[in-house]
Amino acid sequence: MKEKRVWIGLAVLFAVIGVPQLFWKPSRFGGIFLLALAIGCMGEWLMLRGREKHKACRILSRVGRVLFALFVLSFAAVQVFVIGIAFDEDDPSAAPQADYYLVLGALVNPNGQPSAALAARCDTAIAVLNVNPGSQAILCGGQGGDEPRTEAAAMQDYMIAHGADAERLILENKSSTTIQNIANAKKLLPEGAAVAVITNDYHLARARRLLAHAGLGDAGVPAKTPYPGQWMAVRCREYCSIMGLMFTGRW
Repeated sequence: MKEKRVWIGLAVLFAVIGVPQLFWKPSRFGGIFLLALAIGCMGEWLMLRGREKHKACRILSRVGRVLFALFVLSFAAVQVFVIGIAFDEDDPSAAPQADYYLVLGALVNPNGQPSAALAARCDTAIAVLNVNPGSQAILCGGQGGDEPRTEAAAMQDYMIAHGADAERLILENKSSTTIQNIANAKKLLPEGAAVAVITNDYHLARARRLLAHAGLGDAGVPAKTPYPGQWMAVRCREYCSIMGLMFTGRW
């Protein structure tokens, strides 16, 4: 009886946290992820209820517990990896020096302005460029199906409006994923250039890994996660992205 209460309690907890996130686009993925966990916990509860009468329920309940344990362990391991930022993101002078900073794209709002996450990346890029006067920024990101313009163009206008020198900004406006961001930006780089990637703190670990895979080193600069309410949602998304790279052999 106690074990059944634990699973139903987890299902309710995940559902209560997940449902409100469905109504805000930046956190919608996290809501879907948490609701999937709620459904899984409900399934485990149902298997426990039927295990006395049905052998299949006993087997499935054991499988469910093993899978949930593996999920908890892998999720914790990924978060430890993601949170390992090496320096204070509020201190641009502590950022690694580079000839080119790749500013990765993110959502553009319907009004054509950068989303909060993208604006945070741009603000960090401006601060880093200010303390590295010999460097340039490559602004990465094409136009998604729900975006009114390319992410690169939105970043360019935002950064110029906030004091960046237009001549130090290079646009890469064809990519739609982090892998494409880096691959397309690499084509714009001169041979032997020192490179660092700029993205939000939750995304930096994956971006640095992909940067290294592209043969560009693993230097990175974190920008803040804009809203505390996004903390869980973005980390759920990163977990799925990192596990997807691992399962497809691209990690």
